[in-house]
Amino acid sequence: MKKKKTTTILTAILFSLFMLTSCSDDDNNVVAPSNTIADFVAANADYSSLGAALDRVNLTGVLAGTTNYTVFAPNNAAFDAFLTANNFASLEAVPVDVLTQVLLNHVVSGVNTSSSLTTGYIETLAEEATTGNKLNMYVNTSAGVLLNGISTVTTADVTVDNGVIHAVNEVITLPTVVTFATADSTFGILVDALTRETSFTYVSTLSTTGSPSPFTVFAPTDAAFVDLLAELDGVTTLADIPTATLEATLNTHVVAGANVLASTLTDGMTVNTLGDNFTINTVGGASFTDLNDRSGDIIVTDVQAVNGVIHVVNKVILPNLN
Repeated sequence: MKKKKTTTILTAILFSLFMLTSCSDDDNNVVAPSNTIADFVAANADYSSLGAALDRVNLTGVLAGTTNYTVFAPNNAAFDAFLTANNFASLEAVPVDVLTQVLLNHVVSGVNTSSSLTTGYIETLAEEATTGNKLNMYVNTSAGVLLNGISTVTTADVTVDNGVIHAVNEVITLPTVVTFATADSTFGILVDALTRETSFTYVSTLSTTGSPSPFTVFAPTDAAFVDLLAELDGVTTLADIPTATLEATLNTHVVAGANVLASTLTDGMTVNTLGDNFTINTVGGASFTDLNDRSGDIIVTDVQAVNGVIHVVNKVILPNLN
């Protein structure tokens, strides 16, 4: 009788240990709730348009994975304004290929917190059609965070499992060459030159995504224009340059029909522009020589827009003045 009682006690103890072990194993196997970028969008009613857009172009799964991304997320009001501005009756009216690139233009690889963003260009996941080169985004951090001169970060650093989200108040439309020229204060005088005469059509031409794009623009900095004014006789301001000379000069900075990346520039290469041509030099760094035997450096390359690419130059390229 005593042996039976002992056996019963041992059985109870073993059962209790088994239950404790099982419960402990269950606790260890508990899966934490998912909180990916896609989860965050789906859980927030103010991003229902963004969620619907991601679903429509099959990008939801990408943002639900383990790869880290930074997403600049437009809310419903931003999408409504985008549809109205572009004469789309609804989200379904936006062509899928266009919507795909617009959405990818809001996504940057890796984790980019607001404190790590600095004024300058970053790469998005959107692509230029003829080269597949990633589109750039111009970030201005002088007063908050302004993207491509049109969209402001309203709430920063929403951390999720696979990256970070920054809420923005405007859909970041695909940038043209003109977008970067106007967003980047480096090109203030260039914009003044492009718009000086009512007869000039540079803004409308360089904004188009149809023929004769894509464009390759060798864009002079403000400092380059200041140096030019000092170089030319009898000229103290941009307004002093004769219209015909200014137009010929601007034309000499633009190539039509080609998205020419820096990797394709070769030593001695002749660049044929809308105006006169000039020569590329690659020995000792990328530079150019114009038809007046004036040389300057290409100081920034491959700023990619949807309709072309910008290379920044530190000297204005002049047409043949002889």
